[in-house]
Amino acid sequence: MCCVPHPSKRNHTLVLLDTEGLGDVEKGDPKNDSWIFALAVLLSSTLVYNSLGTINHQALEQLHYVTELSQLIRTRASPTSDEAEDHTEFVHFFPDFVWAVRDFSLELKLQERHITEDEYLENALKLVPGENPRIQTSNMTRKCIRDFFPKRKCFVFHRPTNDNSLLAHIQDVSEDELESAFKSQSEQFCSYISTRGKVKTLGSGVTVTGKRLGCLVEMYVNAINSGAVPCLENAVTTLAERENTAAVEKAATHYMAQMAERVMFPTDTLQELLDVHTACEKGAIEVFMEHSFKDENQNFQKTLMETIEKKKEYFLQQNEEASSKYCQTKIKKLSESLMENISRGTFCVPQGHKLYQEARRKVEQDYKLVPRKGVKANEVLQCFLESLEATEKFILNADKALTDMEKTLEAKNTKREAMEDQHRIAQEVIIHVKENWEKEKETLLRQQEKLIEQKLREQEEVLKQKLKVIEGMLNKELKTIKEVIEELNRRITEFGNNENSDFFSWILNNNVIISDFFWKAKKLFN
Repeated sequence: MCCVPHPSKRNHTLVLLDTEGLGDVEKGDPKNDSWIFALAVLLSSTLVYNSLGTINHQALEQLHYVTELSQLIRTRASPTSDEAEDHTEFVHFFPDFVWAVRDFSLELKLQERHITEDEYLENALKLVPGENPRIQTSNMTRKCIRDFFPKRKCFVFHRPTNDNSLLAHIQDVSEDELESAFKSQSEQFCSYISTRGKVKTLGSGVTVTGKRLGCLVEMYVNAINSGAVPCLENAVTTLAERENTAAVEKAATHYMAQMAERVMFPTDTLQELLDVHTACEKGAIEVFMEHSFKDENQNFQKTLMETIEKKKEYFLQQNEEASSKYCQTKIKKLSESLMENISRGTFCVPQGHKLYQEARRKVEQDYKLVPRKGVKANEVLQCFLESLEATEKFILNADKALTDMEKTLEAKNTKREAMEDQHRIAQEVIIHVKENWEKEKETLLRQQEKLIEQKLREQEEVLKQKLKVIEGMLNKELKTIKEVIEELNRRITEFGNNENSDFFSWILNNNVIISDFFWKAKKLFN
């Protein structure tokens, strides 16, 4: 087998399959040539059969392999009873037929009329009348060629060189040493093969690529080696299964590659991922349609859709995991301060729950501002908040307990402060009273002093008045006493001079006056 780029068709490969001759007695098994010929028919788009000399009865007998094709090849997996006689089924699968006659030395004439190579071939394939078994065998070959290969072509080649010494190593002979007629005939043959040769297809127009050709060779050879008959329908079915399976894998790989290239996890929304999925799914279907064939019931396409659906679920899961991981990282970073304050007991104070709520709301607000959190944003936030429920409950209870204690302490402090205020006020009142008392005392003292002074002055005046009265009285009494004394002195004098007992009677008569005088004097001075 030789593969070369096609000389005139782009993106095509020309595959030359050489059977290395038929009729080799050294092969041992007489069926080898039949199977080789059958393989050549199955694998070729143009079958070139070459013979030496002329197309005659002997040449047709050598091509008897064609009569065995209906036994060596089946078109259907479950053939009908009359399929063996219905050669039209093979036409859809069999190649074009080219008969190349080498070392042709005859003149192309038929009944003195020049004919073409094709006319020469068609004339040779005419059925020969007669009941002779050899004729019937030859006619069978002719009939099979006509039935199996409706498109036929013939080329005749003169000897490449008339120098017999060069024929032994003809492959080493240069083109300049070849006969011009041979070169011209060779050019016509190559031109026909390159321009008129068709692409190998399988019945319903399925193009055989290099990969498919390899699969066909493998399937046909395995069937022959196992003793089975190669079946064209099975080959197409197997090829379809292989190709469609490969197409599914290729399309699924394309989907995965496109999704991996176009999706940046996590997506902002689920719809964003689904939009990319839809576009990649469409591309995967296009790839599948390009590489698949004969998916008549769309079973493989359904398989592809199921595969893509599973892979979509994988991407959805990856997106969720990426979103969850990204959100957890972000909320952990944003809540570091909150968690540190919780650990330090910052919120275990009166009104601590309010402080905690403010700190928690700050984390929530900052978290909501984080871009492209993805589909797990709310779930992660809710999980975070739920994880804080026990902590918040503890803080709330602590806050309530501490607040109640603070209120109690505040009440006590208020009472104490009230008492202190009362004491302070009392002290201030006392001080104020003292100050007022001192002032009033001073005032009273001043008033008393003034009053005393006034009383003293009044008493002094009274005394003065009394004294004046007393003085008057005393003066009056003194005057009286003086008068008494003078009277006494006079009496005494008179008494001394006249011892008259009337003196003692006078004294007794004036004793009251004298006693009263001394009593009043004593009272005044006391």
